[in-house]
Amino acid sequence: MWSWGKTDRDGLSTEVGGPAWNPLVAHLLDTGAVALELWDRYLPDPARDRLTDGFGAGDRRLARDTVAFLAALHDLGKCSPAFTGRFGSGRGATDRMRRERGLWEDQARAAGLPLPTTWTGIHNARHEHLTTLTLPTLLGCRCPGTGDGTECLAQEHRGLYVAAACLGGHHGHLPKPASIKRAYGAAGGTAWDAVRLALVDVVADRLGVDLAALPSLVRQLPSARPSTLVLFAGLVVLSDWIASDTRRFPYARPTDDPSELWQRSGRRATEAVTALGLDRWRPGPADWGRLWPGTTPRRFQADAMRLLPERGQALVIVESDTGSGKTRLALWCAHQLAARNGYQGVYLAMPTRAATHQAAAEVEGFLPGAVEADTVNMALVHGAAGATDLVHRLVDAARAPAPGTEEGSGAADDLAGSVQHVLDAHACDGPDDGHDGPSYGHHTTSTRVVLDPWYLRRCLGLVATFGIGTVDQVVLAAQPSRHWFLRTFGLACKIVVIDEAHAYELYQQQLLGAAVEWLADAGASVIVLSATLPAAVRTALTEAWGTGLRVALDDPGEPGPITVVDGAGRVRRGGPAPDEVESLRTTVILEADPGPQELAAQLLEQARDGGCVGVVRTRVDTAVALHEEARAQAKRYGWDPEDVVLLHGRMLPRDRQPLEERLTAMLGPATDPELRRAGMPNPDRPGRLLVIATQVIEQSLDLDFDHLVSDLAPIDLLIQRRGRQHRHRANDPGRPAWCGEVTQGSGYSAARMVVLYRPDPLLDGLPLVEPAGHSAMGNADGLVYAPYTLAATYRTLITRQADGHSGFATPMDSAELVESVYGPRQEADGAWGELLARTWDAWQDALQQEGGESAQRALHPYRGARRVPAEVWDLASGRDNGAGDEGGTPQFRALSRLGDPSVGVVCLYQHGDRLTYDVEGTLPVETGARPGTSARRRQDRGLLLNTLAFPAHWFDGARPLPAAHTWPTPPGHPPLDRSHVALFDAAGRCVTGPAGRVRYDPVTGLSRT
Repeated sequence: MWSWGKTDRDGLSTEVGGPAWNPLVAHLLDTGAVALELWDRYLPDPARDRLTDGFGAGDRRLARDTVAFLAALHDLGKCSPAFTGRFGSGRGATDRMRRERGLWEDQARAAGLPLPTTWTGIHNARHEHLTTLTLPTLLGCRCPGTGDGTECLAQEHRGLYVAAACLGGHHGHLPKPASIKRAYGAAGGTAWDAVRLALVDVVADRLGVDLAALPSLVRQLPSARPSTLVLFAGLVVLSDWIASDTRRFPYARPTDDPSELWQRSGRRATEAVTALGLDRWRPGPADWGRLWPGTTPRRFQADAMRLLPERGQALVIVESDTGSGKTRLALWCAHQLAARNGYQGVYLAMPTRAATHQAAAEVEGFLPGAVEADTVNMALVHGAAGATDLVHRLVDAARAPAPGTEEGSGAADDLAGSVQHVLDAHACDGPDDGHDGPSYGHHTTSTRVVLDPWYLRRCLGLVATFGIGTVDQVVLAAQPSRHWFLRTFGLACKIVVIDEAHAYELYQQQLLGAAVEWLADAGASVIVLSATLPAAVRTALTEAWGTGLRVALDDPGEPGPITVVDGAGRVRRGGPAPDEVESLRTTVILEADPGPQELAAQLLEQARDGGCVGVVRTRVDTAVALHEEARAQAKRYGWDPEDVVLLHGRMLPRDRQPLEERLTAMLGPATDPELRRAGMPNPDRPGRLLVIATQVIEQSLDLDFDHLVSDLAPIDLLIQRRGRQHRHRANDPGRPAWCGEVTQGSGYSAARMVVLYRPDPLLDGLPLVEPAGHSAMGNADGLVYAPYTLAATYRTLITRQADGHSGFATPMDSAELVESVYGPRQEADGAWGELLARTWDAWQDALQQEGGESAQRALHPYRGARRVPAEVWDLASGRDNGAGDEGGTPQFRALSRLGDPSVGVVCLYQHGDRLTYDVEGTLPVETGARPGTSARRRQDRGLLLNTLAFPAHWFDGARPLPAAHTWPTPPGHPPLDRSHVALFDAAGRCVTGPAGRVRYDPVTGLSRT
């Protein structure tokens, strides 16, 4: 009882009259009680089945008790001289804690705890490594040659070592054998073994575990599915984190009776799991009309519904046009799969942060009809989530009183972590750059959609019942890094929906395949959505599913845009053939890019009498140049310059979010549900508007343009962009005649899309697609997209030309178009043949490098050609692997995507000795708020809204920016001490850090000077 587990460094316990330290046994019992509660209420049936095979010899009740017992022992290594001596020492130690240390040490020695006579020269080791080292011996393995970190070779004991190794990862990294052996000198010898054994006995007695039977219960663990180890390790971390909350688990005293402690732990565990909303999803009646009142399934949706297996897990791949209803179909399938398999929830993986916001609106509308619970947590999972209105609204909803009650849920009034925590996660989520549109159903249930701030902590958004975030989280779940197995655990308990599957680079595609293997092995289900999925990607996903299932796929080769693979590997396909559904026709006009001045004049003249025009540029600098020209010429053509809008990813969220909301309000569907149901156009739609943007509008926003202009891009992206043109039929009657081809009596039959290319000045008839080095001119767009895909797309379009125009119909032509670019190399003679061959070879080299990067980082449950199951030591990681897009060494660190990384910078304005968030100086920066207050919540959000990603290449090459870590920190603002801060004056000039080297304008964004 005198072996301590936690000390009150923050004063939270003594502030309410509690003790200054918590007995280790109390925390062990708290953790075990939480693990039992999570087994009963959180874990889905497939996860419990796998844990039963590994920890209960097929008996679910025994597995439940064994898993909870072992989870409780995760901190056993704290019972050691090295850890015990840290009481009241180290960084942040206070005089109060040093005094408490003296009191504790005197009483602990008197009670017989074998403390050393001197604390100098004590061998040190991480306490989690000491747990792994000592536990097998304490649980029954006393074979000769063991006990010093050497693993026993006896079959009956190997399971003990595997379980202990999983426990050794509860601080983020599963340990390596060398780390365990190094811990031997810090164990403390037989005197401390006796104390640890006493702790084991107390925990076993409370949980009713028969220690003599334990080795036989875990005997099969080394040969269990690899996902069993991940599920166990993730459950241990989650149980530990919940039980470490001092508010919910107050400290005990060394005089407390263990039986009373155990009863108290059980009550508190129940209360904590309830307060955090960690119960499994309880689906309501499976009726489409209940989920989306007033609607019925479309044909392709109905076909997919019939293909879904009646029981067990499934991989579902849906290929259909943008706006066809894929997201609703995915949610319906998730509802069915949850009802059949007891899944804990759903995670929607989107390609970008901006895309998550629109998906969240769809899910939020779906939940009241889909959940039979009073409240449900919906987390937004990306580094800037705390800056969004959605998160703050959901956090407020969690704090507000539920209907018929007087008090709220008790969620803390903060965003659960420092600003630096969120800034560190910034790079995990990719650029800020399709979705089917928001759900507008009206439900009569009383389910409240909320968010406890606890879920904003690192990795915990994936544990919430419903999560919407970036695909980066799924990619990182298949790489060794800090707490990677907690990410995988959160996903493995769910149905995982991967949207816009065509939008990911090869590096991400291959890591997604590894993640699918883990999810299949764990019993999860996966739904993949795409408008333009290359056949090779579809094949890779289905093969990954079969690998995870450890079965050969049974594929009869049926055609269809919907693919369903069940838990036995049986493949079924169906859905309407492309020529059986209404196609969206697009007339493509290939035009040479005339430059920003002439292009601006053309666009303004074209839409002088009306039309909402969207222009998608590949790079920020070309978008800004066109915007400046269009604004300068606007009045000449009768335009208000304010009707020329710029949108790209180098704009502060504070400036960008209102702009996106404004565009969605004008160019999206009507916000009035009655108008939508009546098929009426949006009354707020302007008569004319010119929106110049980068790829941020390609997948993120529900916008409907009358006319679209795009830089030459790979064919799948052109198809995707076409989905932002003539998107809502309600607007067809009001479109200007010049924006499309009209068929009498049926409205628009084809939209007109202009694709701009740069002609090669040296090779007549060829596009310039390669960056400088291959041509005297060079096209920097070739640094963004593979030049081969640009050349092949251009050639595909010109071969379809008639009367000077090209065109396609989707989905009828989608597969042919995509394969023409992403399939075998196009063949041609002369200059075309040379261009295609040269760019193809360069592309294949780049793809091979990407594949090598993913292969070097990927963790697979089954390894090699013989698919040998991964052992626990194969899952180890360390500091070199980083913490998921942060830290680590270049060759080993986990990365969610390749390409140019970024540096998160807080951008503020300096007005004399005042700092403000806005250029006008009306929003002062106040950073002295205490955690847990409304002021702190506003402070954190304010800083996130002013955080921007600086491209890393700006810090290299010619005239690089000074290294960010050398920038001075504004005095008097401690929360900014660990951030990179750039201050700007009222004219937008940078005055600190990279002073004079960058500018920021709320309209045009960040630029280098």
